[in-house]
Amino acid sequence: MFQFARILAFCFLGEICHAVLPLPVPASIYGLILLLAALLLGLVKLEDVKEVGLFLTGIFPLLFVPAAAGVMELWVEMGDMLLPIVIAIVPVTVLVLVTAGHTTQALTRRKQTKKEAAANDSAAE
Repeated sequence: MFQFARILAFCFLGEICHAVLPLPVPASIYGLILLLAALLLGLVKLEDVKEVGLFLTGIFPLLFVPAAAGVMELWVEMGDMLLPIVIAIVPVTVLVLVTAGHTTQALTRRKQTKKEAAANDSAAE
């Protein structure tokens, strides 16, 4: 219960930031950034939010159901915009996948290089 209250407190702080700051950033993003900062600075321990965080990420796909239902209601009105939407979504999705893949490969290579260098250093001693 206290874990959920902590997460809600950061959501509330995000709402305050959204109301005060003149930036086009959603309140949820402010809340996540504040929670991340608190975790990194040690103000909040991971154990203090981990259980509820895992639960929320577990039900995350369920949270998209209302949005999908709303899209289905507007499907007829969106018919004229379907082609431009697909033309925008497909290349961006491919770009994100390619970028994520290359980033993952680069980080994996970097980690492997560091492991090999550490192994060579310890073998040389």
